[in-house]
Amino acid sequence: MRMTANGREPDQTDLVGQARKLQAMLESAVDAIITIDGKGIITTVNPAAARLFGYPQDAFIGQNVHFLMPEPYHSAHDGYIANYRATGARKIIGIGREVTGRRRDGTTFPMHLAVSEFEMDGRVHFTGIIHDLSSQKATEQALRQAQKMEAMGQLTGGIAHDFNNLLTVIIGNLEMLEAKLSTTGQRELATEALEAADLGARLTARLLAFARRSHLEPEVVNLNDFVLGLTDMLHRTMGSTISLSNALTPRLWMTRIDPSQVESAIVNLAVNARDAMPAGGRLIIETGNVVVDAVMSEDLDGLAPGDYVRLSVADTGEGMPAEVRERAFEPFFTTKEKGRGTGLGLSMIYGFAKQSGGHATIYSETGRGTTVNIYLPRHGAGEAPPVGADMVEPVVPGRTVLVVEDDPRVRRLTVNRLETLSYATLVVADAHEALAILGSGAEVDLVFTDLVMPGGISGYELARRVAAEWPGLPVLLTSGYADELVRRDDDAIAHLKVLSKPYRLADLAQAVAEALET
Repeated sequence: MRMTANGREPDQTDLVGQARKLQAMLESAVDAIITIDGKGIITTVNPAAARLFGYPQDAFIGQNVHFLMPEPYHSAHDGYIANYRATGARKIIGIGREVTGRRRDGTTFPMHLAVSEFEMDGRVHFTGIIHDLSSQKATEQALRQAQKMEAMGQLTGGIAHDFNNLLTVIIGNLEMLEAKLSTTGQRELATEALEAADLGARLTARLLAFARRSHLEPEVVNLNDFVLGLTDMLHRTMGSTISLSNALTPRLWMTRIDPSQVESAIVNLAVNARDAMPAGGRLIIETGNVVVDAVMSEDLDGLAPGDYVRLSVADTGEGMPAEVRERAFEPFFTTKEKGRGTGLGLSMIYGFAKQSGGHATIYSETGRGTTVNIYLPRHGAGEAPPVGADMVEPVVPGRTVLVVEDDPRVRRLTVNRLETLSYATLVVADAHEALAILGSGAEVDLVFTDLVMPGGISGYELARRVAAEWPGLPVLLTSGYADELVRRDDDAIAHLKVLSKPYRLADLAQAVAEALET
């Protein structure tokens, strides 16, 4: 019999008190804690486990724990327990290891599992403590990507520097030789050699831009002026099959950048967009003011929190598959046929943005077009406001938001943010599920939906259906594409706001509050 601190046997009051302490510890634990019996049947779970796996707590009880595992672990788990009990051979118990879990929506995630064994009422039980490694793995991946880009920058910068020295010697000697040539044929040969050397010099300049070693001559400018100044030239470049339009923020913040570099970036992006729309389409150039907080910084590869001017170039072209999108900023990487591109345009833009103290991102899906965002620091801006300093409180706490988002990571983040703002949530992965929820009579105060989703019904079509069948129900749209690009003329949805990804918590709070007021 275990004794109390004062040396006496515990009575019923002591046992109840200990049980309450244990329950409080389970309720407040950040990590998921699950207890199973010797056959793998779940007996207890804490709230963190329910949040992590996406099931209500009572849905766990009585289930075999292998329902939380993907294959091959799902089928093999009972054998693991039987083998351990028969042989004592440990694979996780008392050791801990990294494994994979499966959520209610079918998505998997990395986790660290530590398992302990105990006996109660003569029966063996196991307790597992589960720590979600998703954020850690994402951080590690971002770090590896940053290190790869930095290493490539150092390599290409060194090559470009040495190559420029060689080109200096080649061009200088060719010029001296050209002056001494006497025949037209000889001068033509020298001229062609000089032109080739000049082309090499332009290529090395792009390499230096990617390596962030370009000589910049920054000026304080308003990006709207550059967009307007280039519009006529871009209209001619795009041709008659591509519609070009601008969406410029009227009171755009100033930024200090090299004018020639930003002009080159806009032209490069416009030409890439034209090539991605051989049958025609739309090209949108958009500017905006963006405040990056600590949360948004994580989505932008650690871009320092603060005020930025965002330049977005979006098209309705072919888009990129994920494997191409992940390599798009690498120098010499191109999907164009031989002779139509060097693979240095996007890498030069990335390097220019980084050297200017900003960042560049690509949002693209096959068949859905591409948006490139360039973030440039605001000139003369003060320190970034503390996170949440400008948060907008919900109009009526407790309202229910139906979240429609196919990306599981974005879906979980959105739910967490809305719950932080005191909203209740219902969550679905596509428009079909959303319509089923609404049709069931569930109490919903706002539909918050992504625009681009699988299943044949887009966010726009869902908004039209909601307007027709539930005319008093507000809808808020969100998209990673430029805002102007995703607007439509349909009267039923023309008034709807589009919240551009990535967005801050304050932006979400304000957009939801405004949508609920309409």
